[in-house]
Amino acid sequence: MKRPALERLAQILHQVPAQLSAFSSEEWNTPYGPGKWNKKQVIGHLIDSAVNNHQRFVRIQFEDTPVIRYAQEEWNQYSYHRLQNERLLLQTWIAHNTFLLALLQQIPEAALERTGIGGEGKPFTLAYIVDDYVDHMEHHLKQIL
Repeated sequence: MKRPALERLAQILHQVPAQLSAFSSEEWNTPYGPGKWNKKQVIGHLIDSAVNNHQRFVRIQFEDTPVIRYAQEEWNQYSYHRLQNERLLLQTWIAHNTFLLALLQQIPEAALERTGIGGEGKPFTLAYIVDDYVDHMEHHLKQIL
């Protein structure tokens, strides 16, 4: 599959890890405000997004309109991202997304119109979810950087 989103994901994986590695432990652990996540929790959220979207990218190709929901607050809380080592989180994020980029590059163009059902009960195409995955990542990386 060739999509601009994949080129953007490759660029992110090439540039962003060095930028994230430059943060101090204090910067990783400081919340954005009262009741807000810190950088570790945002990267953890992006890991959770990778894990959940991996399922979407695969299942939509062979299941008839799978229902795939994701409770982001609960995933973040019970993955204990806030308590994890920031280097481990960064390595995990890089590894998941490197794998997903390779997976996405293999998806046949014909599969892009297959559909799934998301958390709001609305259908989405595989093409939409691929683009949305990278858009979502860029949104949160801007928040961090």
